[in-house]
Amino acid sequence: MADLCVRAPAKINLHLEVLGLRPDGFHELAMVMQSIDLADSLRLRPTADGQISLQCDRAELPTDSSNLVVKAGEMLRARSGFTELGAQIVLEKRIPIGAGLAGGSSNGAAALIGLNELWGLGFKSQELHSMAAELGSDMPFCLDGGTQLCFGRGELLEALAFNSTEPPALLLLKHPGVSVSTPWAYGRCKELRGDFYLEAEADFEQRRQALRQAPLLGAIAGNGSWPPLRNDLQAVVEPEVETVRQGLALLRQTEQHLAVAMSGSGPSLFALFSNLDQARTAHADLAERFELYGFESWCCGFSDRGASLLP
Repeated sequence: MADLCVRAPAKINLHLEVLGLRPDGFHELAMVMQSIDLADSLRLRPTADGQISLQCDRAELPTDSSNLVVKAGEMLRARSGFTELGAQIVLEKRIPIGAGLAGGSSNGAAALIGLNELWGLGFKSQELHSMAAELGSDMPFCLDGGTQLCFGRGELLEALAFNSTEPPALLLLKHPGVSVSTPWAYGRCKELRGDFYLEAEADFEQRRQALRQAPLLGAIAGNGSWPPLRNDLQAVVEPEVETVRQGLALLRQTEQHLAVAMSGSGPSLFALFSNLDQARTAHADLAERFELYGFESWCCGFSDRGASLLP
């Protein structure tokens, strides 16, 4: 069988609200997540030796069984019952590592889609979503992508209308020398804001319903102006990470931006613009200052899909 290639796009958070703690110890969340066209790619080749090997062009990324690509392959093979199935996987990284952009989760989702096809297993979408939810909170979203409301710990999805006429674009920043631990960010959020956490399911649902009716959703669909974006983790990360403060200050200086925020637990930051030309103009205007402060930067568009097979 011929090699398969799978595209694994990054995501940003257009809304991240920490509602409270769940009985399983995870945080109950209300989010809006959006796929962007910054993407990794996986190339898969079948083997019959029962080995799943991973190579990556970024030496700092683990390629053993701790990587979600390998974990996804091992789970898929175990569920199939065909222990002899193997694969050689080559991962080409473009999404920065440890950036709050779900690069690892998207890679894992791409592995599920790609290996299901490569091995001819025929698992249905619902079965792949169940596996993805076991592997990581962001992985179900990364399977579908587009624009989604995400509830629970992120695995409960409700698709939103995507403004395909002229979707927004973004200017994305990440300092390559800085990463933020997601467990630390949530732990710090609990420490600082835990007294305000909701506890009852009825209260959680009230906040979910408020988000379903929020002005943000109209803006995403192209039917209104963009409100300020909410990220409860930004409120605890920004005061403690200097490059996050610097990057947000730079992005807020850009002309014509619609909103500025941190993605996920950071430290990636973005400014939204009405179109890609505006994002590129802002990027050109601040390119020297980005370089001075040591930031990597990208201009990206919104994407209407998650992990997907490439022709």
